[in-house]
Amino acid sequence: MKNNFIQRAITGVLFVIILIGGMISHPLSFVVLFATISALAVWEFGSLVNSETVSINKFINASGAVVLFLAIHTFCRNLIGSEVFIPYIFILLYLLISELYLKKSHPLNNWAYSMLAQLYVALPFALVNILAFHYNPATEVVEFNNILPLSVFIFLWLSDTGAYCFGSLLGKHRLFERISPKKSWEGFFGGALVAVGASFVLAHYFSFLMLWQWIGLALVVVIFGTWGDLVESMLKRQLGVKDSGTLLPGHGGILDRFDSSMLAIPAAVVYLFCVSL
Repeated sequence: MKNNFIQRAITGVLFVIILIGGMISHPLSFVVLFATISALAVWEFGSLVNSETVSINKFINASGAVVLFLAIHTFCRNLIGSEVFIPYIFILLYLLISELYLKKSHPLNNWAYSMLAQLYVALPFALVNILAFHYNPATEVVEFNNILPLSVFIFLWLSDTGAYCFGSLLGKHRLFERISPKKSWEGFFGGALVAVGASFVLAHYFSFLMLWQWIGLALVVVIFGTWGDLVESMLKRQLGVKDSGTLLPGHGGILDRFDSSMLAIPAAVVYLFCVSL
């Protein structure tokens, strides 16, 4: 038990250091970090779902994730137009057409899981570019805002911590017992309260969003982050596994660490577009 705790602690600290360091150091480190995470996550997803009835090409899917990430990155930085997405479209077409010739026994399952790998795993990581890189028409310069994507993870981490503490002390009413028996409504609201508290701190130091916008972002991240956690729990329950992988000792796999962000990142992007209209 003690060794497992130490292992989890060391892995957790290194994970946070690498993630935060890569996000705030430089735009290039940001790109390398999330492109790598995207590829590893899609590869892990392929290993997770491949079975007697599913056989997706992990290499092509992981390559597609990187191509999508870089396409959205270059588009956000105003380096190239929408034609940058053509290679990714070819990859999607390949994933569909190739099943005609591979003669596998369950092509429909392969199509479905390949598309799910791109939509559920690759797309959210690619969308962090929209949070980080903003074109300023006044100066005609693309600005790198590392605080905005970092804030999403801060809200997720704090809400998880708050949910655990409040749920352990006060949790009586199950949030979604069929999928995740340990989650409680008390934990959910406690986590939301902690995240909203953090939004006041961020609003004080970073004025590019108004206070109410920070509060709204915190709530959106907490709500969709909870759904993201439940979605991955449902996926693992359906596949009969405890962890998505073993890459992070004591913590499971990449998907286990980023499950909440799979829905929180797209929701944050949509929310920020809405409040900026």
